[in-house]
Amino acid sequence: MTYDAVDEALELFRPNSFFKNFEIKGNGDRLLIYIILFISQSLNKLKPTMAAGEATKQLYTLAVSQVVIPADVNFPLHSMYPGVADKLESDMLRQYLLQVRQEVATRLVALVYAGGQAYPSKWWLCFQKRHFMGKSMN
Repeated sequence: MTYDAVDEALELFRPNSFFKNFEIKGNGDRLLIYIILFISQSLNKLKPTMAAGEATKQLYTLAVSQVVIPADVNFPLHSMYPGVADKLESDMLRQYLLQVRQEVATRLVALVYAGGQAYPSKWWLCFQKRHFMGKSMN
């Protein structure tokens, strides 16, 4: 298995959640920001007593529902992202981000419930109240 953008975002989520600003140098940074905001939104769905199976269901539901793309006006950092050219590009971006969200949800559950834990790790849940750049997708 190769290291990809989802792995990078999951690895950097906790330190990056303390950032108040972030310099965007390219589209990779934009994807990283989107994934970090989604991880934060996902962690807020988890409860300290939630079993891994229930967490998987909750995060999958979150991943496939209301896929907000950066071109949407209600996206928290809308102004930092370029607009989309047309409906086709918008649909392609929405489909891509849907796949990213599903993959993040799957890998996040594996991390938060690492080692077959019955309940989520407190070291992940303590980041529920942290908001990257003071923003959230909720």
